[in-house]
Amino acid sequence: MGFDFDISKYHSGLSSCRALLAEMDTLYQELDAKVAGVNDPTACRACGRCCDFDAFGHKLYLTTPELLYFAHHVAQPFMPMTDGVCPYRIDGKCSVYLYRFTGCRIFQCCSSTAAQSDLTEATIARLKQLCREHNIPYHYINLNAALNCTAPTDR
Repeated sequence: MGFDFDISKYHSGLSSCRALLAEMDTLYQELDAKVAGVNDPTACRACGRCCDFDAFGHKLYLTTPELLYFAHHVAQPFMPMTDGVCPYRIDGKCSVYLYRFTGCRIFQCCSSTAAQSDLTEATIARLKQLCREHNIPYHYINLNAALNCTAPTDR
């Protein structure tokens, strides 16, 4: 199931929207520092298990600013998500690690879910604020639908 969002409408002018990209860079740097301070440094073994959403039993959602930031840095069309595994997990590792979404930055298999939840809620509030400031619609989108929004179709 897709969602009603034409990324090309926003992405085509995004390279000139340096402010949003800079704010996303800052948000991600701050978030990475907070995650490093909250989580046990040995909690993440970079095993790639969490990228197999079906096997791990969870879903990843992202927001409009995250999707636009990702679109600016990663070739389009996006790699389609055809099963429960992130298509950017290649040979067990994230091939887009520097541009990964908020949920990928916060979630760790063996870490405190309460701390992760608090960071997620605070980050979502900032992402909503960025949408208001940059006059872009706020969407909270399942990864599958988001990646498939630019996937080639057989039409």
